[in-house]
Amino acid sequence: MDLNPDDMKPVLNRLKRAQGQLAAVIRMIDEGKDCTSVVTQLAAVSSALDRAGFAIIASTLEQCVRQDDPELDKAKLEKLFLSLA
Repeated sequence: MDLNPDDMKPVLNRLKRAQGQLAAVIRMIDEGKDCTSVVTQLAAVSSALDRAGFAIIASTLEQCVRQDDPELDKAKLEKLFLSLA
């Protein structure tokens, strides 16, 4: 996969943040924290992963879509994908 490094920097940041959140979830379970807190953090991890995936899809499809709609940028494309989630 040939991805633009500038486009992937925010994706990598999001994935690293999700990695930290997942580590926190594991730690919370090990420490016996309450279910509400665990589920809240787990939802944050899930959302971060979804958004990273949508950003990758938006970046890779941007070139194809621009042929049909030159005004469509990555942010609008990502928003379009998020509307499906």
